[in-house]
Amino acid sequence: MARANFSIRRQTGFTTIAVICFAALYTPIFILVVYSFNAGRSIANWEGFSLRWFESAWNNNQVIEASLRSLQIATAAAIVATIAATMAALATTRTNPYRGLTFKYAFINQPLMVPEIVTAVALLIFFSRVKVFTGYSGLGYLIAAHTAFCLPFAYLPIRARLESMDLTLERAAADLYATPWRTFRRITLPLLWPGILAGLMLAFVISLDDVVITNFVKSGGQDTLPTYMLGQLRRAITPEMNAISTVFLLISVGIVTLFFFVSRKRT
Repeated sequence: MARANFSIRRQTGFTTIAVICFAALYTPIFILVVYSFNAGRSIANWEGFSLRWFESAWNNNQVIEASLRSLQIATAAAIVATIAATMAALATTRTNPYRGLTFKYAFINQPLMVPEIVTAVALLIFFSRVKVFTGYSGLGYLIAAHTAFCLPFAYLPIRARLESMDLTLERAAADLYATPWRTFRRITLPLLWPGILAGLMLAFVISLDDVVITNFVKSGGQDTLPTYMLGQLRRAITPEMNAISTVFLLISVGIVTLFFFVSRKRT
C-alpha cells in the first residue's frame, strides 16, 4: 500500500497556529498604518481621517535631513557591498573546489551568523581607534560599517544566480579566443545582472532599516531616519512617528517586492 505524501498543512492545528502567528505579527503594523491617518494627537483614539501628520513629517527639517542621510548611506553601502559581493561570488563559484573554500563561505557570511550587537560593538571599538589616529569623524565610518554588514545579503543572491548559470556559453567564448574580461562583459555580466540587481536592492533595504550598528558607530549629528525615530519614541509617541513609519514601511515593502520579482527572472 503506497504511503500518502506528507504535508504539514494537513496536520491538526497547523492552520490555527499559522493564523495566530500572522495576526500577532501584522496586526500591530496594520494599527500603526491606520493611526498614521488619525486627525488627532492620540495614538489610541480615532478622531477622524487626516493627512496632517504626513504633512508635518514632510515639513520637519530633522526628518528630511535624517532621511537624506539614510538614503546617502544606504546607496553608497549597497553599491560598494554589491561590487565586493560580485567579485567574491565569482571567485568562489567560477573555480574548482579547493581546500579553504568552505572557510571563505563562512567568512563572507559571518555577519549573518554573529549577533548584530556583537558586530556593532566590534565596529565601535575598531572605528574609535581609527578616529583617534586620523581625527576624521565623517559618514565614511557608517558607510564602511553598513557595507560590511550588507555584504552577505548582496552575496547570497549573486552566488545563487551564478550557481544556476550554465558554463557552456562562457566556455564557448573561451574556445573562440575571447579574453576573460570580454567573456565577463559580454556573457557573464548580462546573465548575472538579475542577481546583481537583486543583491543591490536587498543590501539597500537592509542598510536603510539598520538601527543597532548605526547607533553604535554614528557620531553626533549623524542620525539616520531609524535612529532619529528611536530617539523620538523615547520622548513621546505621536502620530507623526506613525506617518514616518508608514512611509518607511511602504518603501521597504516596495523594494523587497521588486527584489522578489527580479530574483525570479530567468534568462
